[in-house]
Amino acid sequence: LHSDQDKGDGSLKYILSGDGAGTLFVIDERTGDIHATRRIDREERAFYTLRAQAINRRTLRPVEPESEFVIKIHDINDNEPTFPEEVYTASVPEMSVVGTSVVQVTATDADDPSYGNSARIIYSILQGQPYFSVEPETGIIRTALPNMNRENREQYQVVIQAKDMGGQMGGLSGTTTVNITLTDVNDNPPRFPQIITSHLMSITNKDNLQTPLDYENRRLYTLKVEAENLYVDPRFYYLGPFKDTTTVKISVEDVDEPPIFSRSSYLFEIHEDIEVGTIIGTVMARDPDSAAGPIRFSLDRHTDLDRIFNIHSGNGSIYTSKMLDREISQWHNLSVIAAEINNPKEMTRVSVYVRILDVNDNAPQFAVFYDTFVCENARAGQLIQTISAVDKDDPLGGQKFFFSLAAVNPNFTVQDNEDNTARILTRRNGFSRHEISTYLLPVVISDNDYPIQSSTGTLTIRVCACDSRGNMQSCNAEALLLPAGLSTGALIAILLCIIILLVVLFAALKRQRKKEPLILSKEDIRDNIVSYNDEGGGEEDTQAFDIGTLRNPAAIEDKKLRRDIIPETLFIPRRTPPAPDNTDVRDFINQRLKEHDNDPSAPPYDSLATYAYEGNDSIAESLSSLESGTTEGDQNYDYLKEWGPRFNKLAEMYGGGESDKDTS
Repeated sequence: LHSDQDKGDGSLKYILSGDGAGTLFVIDERTGDIHATRRIDREERAFYTLRAQAINRRTLRPVEPESEFVIKIHDINDNEPTFPEEVYTASVPEMSVVGTSVVQVTATDADDPSYGNSARIIYSILQGQPYFSVEPETGIIRTALPNMNRENREQYQVVIQAKDMGGQMGGLSGTTTVNITLTDVNDNPPRFPQIITSHLMSITNKDNLQTPLDYENRRLYTLKVEAENLYVDPRFYYLGPFKDTTTVKISVEDVDEPPIFSRSSYLFEIHEDIEVGTIIGTVMARDPDSAAGPIRFSLDRHTDLDRIFNIHSGNGSIYTSKMLDREISQWHNLSVIAAEINNPKEMTRVSVYVRILDVNDNAPQFAVFYDTFVCENARAGQLIQTISAVDKDDPLGGQKFFFSLAAVNPNFTVQDNEDNTARILTRRNGFSRHEISTYLLPVVISDNDYPIQSSTGTLTIRVCACDSRGNMQSCNAEALLLPAGLSTGALIAILLCIIILLVVLFAALKRQRKKEPLILSKEDIRDNIVSYNDEGGGEEDTQAFDIGTLRNPAAIEDKKLRRDIIPETLFIPRRTPPAPDNTDVRDFINQRLKEHDNDPSAPPYDSLATYAYEGNDSIAESLSSLESGTTEGDQNYDYLKEWGPRFNKLAEMYGGGESDKDTS
């Protein structure tokens, strides 16, 4: 804070009151600078209302009315999504179709949802594939496999992850567990524990007939069949029931069966940096027939369209044929086929799930492109940009970035906030866009994983003119690339150039007031004007411009740069057709002036155009030193020193007017 009544002599004292005054916020009573005493959490409070006043230190009376202002806390992504329950319980009927909704889980994020993507949550499934899937935006869990049978497996455990920043790298995440139970449906016919022929006949089971018959396991079964008459006549009760038994032998015949894999499915985990040709795992299958014929393995290419993997047809070893990249695909779901060589029609498929594990092989980079500028009136330690980074890798402990400068910079520095962001601060007071319009600041960004990866991003910092509140008004780069139509800023710049030109011309006129005119007759005006860029030369200077040069611009040396200024951007000079020799000088100069005004490549910097024609009825009369009359008065040019360093040369040239007058 700063009061207009503050003269910088320490007579004023600034006081602060309101929310957090004296505890969270303190004010420098001499300068009015307000500081925070500790880190501020937006989730605790989003804004603070404070009141400030400047009082006389001696009398303790206010010099200005009390002013009220609000400090608004901008949000950063410092809260991970959380689920209201650590464990959810849900159920779904067995044999449900793919896409059947099971349950919806919802996470919340304490960050500000209206500021960036800090509170935008994306859901993903970490455990429970390939049986279930989750919708990224809604968190609805759905079935992903058809014909899931409760009699084969009843319980499933699914782990759901909620990640903010729209699921991008560097976002914070939280997880929850969902226990899903398959409920029973009537999908099995009734089975008796034993074979019953009738109420009079049953089979005494010597062998277990509940399992399918298998020639390779057992080829002969022996059954004892017993027939009994359960009805007993009361008149012949002493005879008891009548029974009869028989033995039945069942012989099992052999049929050709497809190969059988050692597992119902396979899961292999490999790191993404393995070399091409590395074996990631082996599938095993056998021919259940007694002949035990040889088996050929192959990959279903519909499940590996990019041909990243291959399989040894003889032993079932799966190996890589291309480099892996977890950032492109984290899971590969393959289907391996085992077929009998002697009977290729007999084949079996098995699912192979390949999970690619992350290694730190990507360097962090700037999260976005930063359009950074610094004000010419910036102070040392002023914040000009907050930067952040992203990394394609996803380490187990989360992302952690470090920011530093590639080399010591006298103009700017970087301050690591230790929350994956950093602040760019100025190191000195004041910048001049006329001296340097653009600074390049290399920033080194490193991660915290092994091996450490780092990259250098370059910030382009433009020097701009700003108002007292730090709002950008214009930058030098924009002034050099003006469109054909002149903007308000361009008109102001042209007006300033005209004022400076008039000051220089009038100053030159005053310095020549005592000198004798070179030409006494108006009719004796030569059409040859000698222009000097440096001191010296005099009449012996041979670099004069004559009217013939003006009439024929093609005679000027190509690409001859001006020596009085350093242009920041070079443009290809525009060729203009030479004027006819009989063209009137007035029309010729007006034509050249019109072409110069409409030329988009014309330099916008200060310049002095010298013409050989004066014109008629000028209010200022002649600006030439020729025929200039002398005046008794003299003009004081000391005010040029107050115009800044750009006018120091003029102040040195014309500030010694009195001494010149005395010595002449």
